Amino acid sequence: MKIYIVLATSLIWSGACTDNLDVDPTSVITTNSFWKSENDAEGALMGMYVELRGVAQALHQVGEHRSEVLSPGLFGEGVFILHRNEMNADTPGHPDWSAFYRIINSANLIIKYVPDISFASESRKHDILAQAHAMRAYIYFVMTKTWGDLIIRTEPTEGFGADVTLRERVSQTEVFQLIKQDLDLALQLFPDQGFSLGRSVWSKPATNALKGDVYLWTAKRLGGGNNDLETALSALNEVDQADVGLLADFEDVFAFENKGNREILLSIRHQDLEPGNYLWFMWIIGAAAPSNIDQATRDKIFPIGGGQGLMITSDLVRSQFSSDDSRRDVSFFEIHTIDENGQRNYLTNIQQKFQGTIIGGNRVFLSDPILYRYADVLLMKAEAKNALGMDPSEEMNLVRQRAYGSHFPQHAFENRSREENDEAILQERLFELLHEGKRWWDLVRFGKAFELVPALQNRQGQDHLLLFPIANTVLSQEPLVEQNPGY
Repeated sequence: MKIYIVLATSLIWSGACTDNLDVDPTSVITTNSFWKSENDAEGALMGMYVELRGVAQALHQVGEHRSEVLSPGLFGEGVFILHRNEMNADTPGHPDWSAFYRIINSANLIIKYVPDISFASESRKHDILAQAHAMRAYIYFVMTKTWGDLIIRTEPTEGFGADVTLRERVSQTEVFQLIKQDLDLALQLFPDQGFSLGRSVWSKPATNALKGDVYLWTAKRLGGGNNDLETALSALNEVDQADVGLLADFEDVFAFENKGNREILLSIRHQDLEPGNYLWFMWIIGAAAPSNIDQATRDKIFPIGGGQGLMITSDLVRSQFSSDDSRRDVSFFEIHTIDENGQRNYLTNIQQKFQGTIIGGNRVFLSDPILYRYADVLLMKAEAKNALGMDPSEEMNLVRQRAYGSHFPQHAFENRSREENDEAILQERLFELLHEGKRWWDLVRFGKAFELVPALQNRQGQDHLLLFPIANTVLSQEPLVEQNPGY
């Protein structure tokens, strides 16, 4: 039987480092020549993270683009199927699920074969297996939030018979059972609370953040109630056992030279000479760069690099930020032109969190997309505590103190009713996590998508829209899979 796996043949991988994920093209190998040594396992683990990097843009699309935070840029109207919530099976507006299943297959291969490989250190073997279980849990979590019921594959696809390739979807309840089992296994297997250099692979703290996220979702969306809320809060509290914390300056969290900082729990690593991330979509395109701008603006936007100006932060969201919130200028920069009378006129904006770096006089979008960081954990704690009837003030004010600095007294959070607190927590997540691929999921989890997304406000009651359509490209390859209702 043949196994298809991405091999990191030109790289050095160790338990402490994932600095470079550049790879040679996919190789085809057999079980007779692979899965024999610890190096084989390390290479397979590297391949799993290469596959994750391949869906970084898709994670942002399914996690944010349907929300209210984006609007078309100067050249972007044609790409806004998701923003307008006009998806269908022919034009789903996002990648199909095949790339996600490739990551699951990579994890399944590790879970199947690594236990039989001899390692110099059993703790390293356990760490690799823990990462595979955490990755499988994460990808199934993203997928079931996106498409609902799923095909479950817990064995690697190593053959091509109908019994292997043709499967029906199972209920979302069963998918979450697997997710929760994988989380428990991963947390048992991780040898300690440590992070890798760069914090770009799964760790025990990152997996506890994921567990909190999962149980918040099932508490609110699948009837898990207080039991799931308490499990979420317990997992999120466990994160504090690791070397984590808020950085003093919000801007430092995203500084290119500060990758893998203490606030990061998990990010997707990008290095020079590797494919850049997707956030050039939210930088101005060279053809639209105006000449009548001040020097401060010129210094901010140049060099442009591969900017395309397809998406910008919406007016609706920009208007909600207070001028004394430090997160405003770190999240987006407004470009104004200056007319012959010296009048400044707003033109567009560019995202600021993931602006990459300058190499050889060219902007290269190599910032690391962040999957989990400590401020997110604090706000999930606040959400769980509020849902349990507890006071979320401590977590909310830790986040706000950094955001507002000397202006904090005017913005201090005060515990109010559960409904008022929920409204404040949801908005705080908008300010804190803008452009980090969280907003759509937050709106769905809080039950606010139809209220706060302009394109959905006249479609109340059409709950099928909370899921995405399954692309016809998938349906043509998976004849036992039925389209989601409403599409």
